[in-house]
Amino acid sequence: MKPDLRPGLRHVQTMRVDDALTVRTLAGVYGRGDDMPPVLATAYMIGFIEWTCVDALRPFLDASERTLGTHVDVSHEAATPVGLTVTATVTLVEIDGRRMRFEVSCSDGVDIIGRGFHERMVVDHERFLARVGRKGPGAGA
Repeated sequence: MKPDLRPGLRHVQTMRVDDALTVRTLAGVYGRGDDMPPVLATAYMIGFIEWTCVDALRPFLDASERTLGTHVDVSHEAATPVGLTVTATVTLVEIDGRRMRFEVSCSDGVDIIGRGFHERMVVDHERFLARVGRKGPGAGA
């Protein structure tokens, strides 16, 4: 991690909601979903928040480092229909060793649709992959 990473770092990203990001589509992965509403799924909103944090931290990481989400505490307060653009705003509020804590919010141009906190941990990429590999099929787990 580069020493110029400091609390106060702010990053903003946008995405347009399409059918692939809806509750109806996500529900279909787990079973029948055609009776679900065509609005942004909470899981995709959370993923978008995480990716916005990843992009915020990317310039401050060494080549061997990545960040992984470790905690999410985010509300989903309003529905967003297909066609609207969602904006995620993340602000780094705390650094504790390798742990980063972000205050996060999402809006769709009409409402604040989500807000809360997200934490990420900086890991050594190769060591992490080796550890995960020991859990895989045939690893004697």
